[in-house]
Amino acid sequence: MISVNNLSVEFSAKALFDNINYVINPKDKIALVGKNGAGKSTMLKIIAGLQKPTSGNVVVPDGVTVGYLPQQMVLADNTTVLDEVRKVYAHLEEMHRRLDTLAEEAQSRTDYESDEYQKLIENISSLTEYLAIADSDNIEAEMEKTLIGLGFERSDFARPTSEFSGGWRMRIELAKILLQRPDVLLLDEPTNHLDIESIQWLESFLITKAKAVVLVSHDRAFLDNVTNRTIEINLGKIYDYAVNYSKFVVLRDERIEQQMRAYRNQQKQIADTEEFIERFRYKATKSVQVQSRIKQLAKIERIEVDEVDNSRLNLRFPPAPRSGDFPLIIEEVGKAYGDHQVFDHATFTLRRGEKVAFVGKNGQGKSTLVKCIMGEIPFTGSLRVGHNVKIGYFAQNQAQLLDGELTVFDTIDHVAVGDIRTKIRDILGAFMFGGEASDKKVKVLSGGEKTRLAMIKLLLEPVNLLILDEPTNHLDMKTKDILKQAIRDFDGTVIVVSHDREFLDGLVEKVYEFGGGKVTECLGGIYEFLEKKRIASLSELELKQKPEPQPEKGPKNVSKQPETPAQSAPAPKLSYAEQREREKTLKRAAKKVEEAEKTVEKREADIAEIEAKIAAGDLDDDIYTRHAAAVKELENAMSMWELAQMEYDELKQQ
Repeated sequence: MISVNNLSVEFSAKALFDNINYVINPKDKIALVGKNGAGKSTMLKIIAGLQKPTSGNVVVPDGVTVGYLPQQMVLADNTTVLDEVRKVYAHLEEMHRRLDTLAEEAQSRTDYESDEYQKLIENISSLTEYLAIADSDNIEAEMEKTLIGLGFERSDFARPTSEFSGGWRMRIELAKILLQRPDVLLLDEPTNHLDIESIQWLESFLITKAKAVVLVSHDRAFLDNVTNRTIEINLGKIYDYAVNYSKFVVLRDERIEQQMRAYRNQQKQIADTEEFIERFRYKATKSVQVQSRIKQLAKIERIEVDEVDNSRLNLRFPPAPRSGDFPLIIEEVGKAYGDHQVFDHATFTLRRGEKVAFVGKNGQGKSTLVKCIMGEIPFTGSLRVGHNVKIGYFAQNQAQLLDGELTVFDTIDHVAVGDIRTKIRDILGAFMFGGEASDKKVKVLSGGEKTRLAMIKLLLEPVNLLILDEPTNHLDMKTKDILKQAIRDFDGTVIVVSHDREFLDGLVEKVYEFGGGKVTECLGGIYEFLEKKRIASLSELELKQKPEPQPEKGPKNVSKQPETPAQSAPAPKLSYAEQREREKTLKRAAKKVEEAEKTVEKREADIAEIEAKIAAGDLDDDIYTRHAAAVKELENAMSMWELAQMEYDELKQQ
């Protein structure tokens, strides 16, 4: 569908991409991965037509539409949320006005046999047919469903966009792009400002309704759930895998291991050849062999091993001073802003050493309660911090609070006291700010680097209650893994405010959900909480459906799908056009499953044939290499079959 041909990009004489080629196919769900600075965002901008490459081109066929969500965007401040989103349908509204004008003209004319009148009727028919296909009568419902799915309340629809934060403005822009239903969606970090429920809704949308998707994200669970193909950008080259992110990591490690083996073998061959040349260079009897070896050495195509980021973030929180058995006791705590009650009657107790998560939609009070604990804002009720409790607080905007004019070294030097000041260089080196990096000004650092620097400040004083408000924003996956392990090893009490499911999984043993003006405790990890929440939502839905005259005709498959805000109301009856489209989609999905099954059978047959040769002793030089390659192809084929089957099952349940 979209073809990237011989693409090269250079910045300051440094190659970012070097002669890259690949194709984005219909229904591809691509994760674009690579270390910070590899060029992921640049690639999206080039595909979107917002940036020109140094050489090469991107071919987008006529009629193929592209929707692009950047990390930053600008919205007009003189419109409401609904009016801003309605701009997507401006062309349809213009068509409606045009249709009304033509209909009035047709009623006023009497020259029914003239060519002009026939042309007028044809135009009316054409517009009517187009609007029917576009389902323009369902515009309001689609806008409402999408906005609610992304976390907005109906009361937000009439509010001006100027009242919303940057994160909520990003959601408005995302809603506009999703409603356009482009052939290719380019999304750059779309989950950065979404809560867990909105991320799950977006996952469901991208899996079931989106066409082709190219996605940049540091949310591993999101990538694994949505994508079926991973393209890695590394050292200006790309590596294309027909698997999701987690399977890609395994295959990438195998690739690098194979490269290392081949590299070591080649280096040994080169060393042996050079030793032979040096030993016999001046012996006349060996001159022919020496010249042959010199030519052989010149012809060797040197193997390059893909760059591996060997820097290690040695993150370890200082030992926690012993606190009382109950570091935090909250009783009937509430917070209101004017007439708006954020939450009320919050009551729970944290025991020493517990690690808990605060989750819920944005604006439901997670960060507000943290500010109450820190004494930054007034509240009602009783909140007691236990004996000898020392709090370490990482605020959501902690990285933005750093002084941009200071250097990295000075930032830490200003807060370090005592003997620790003699070890600042060592500490910065452990956090990948070694050498010249420590002399950089804060204002030139990336978001991830600023977050790491803010984390260093938190580590300088021993604490026994860590409160981390969205600590993973802007961190890459490797750094998130290291932070997660450090929190696991920390022997104090921890409160984590986060929407990153994979980060919370295996880290917390209790979840507090903020929503509906309440704070609800749920024992167990994040996925246990999500499962209990899904079951509770479904039970509530079943109770609502019982009074219906014909409950047996209700959506029986609802129990198989996570509840989303947009699903809480009974599903509207599909129009004839929608039914036809659904049938076509199901047929395409079924065909995809059938083709994937045939591919699996073919790969299994290939492996069986090779293994039969091995068993018979018919060994070629590369038979084991071909066997290993065939096994990998089978794994890829199985992954594609699983994804096709999941997509088909989900479509059937709708």
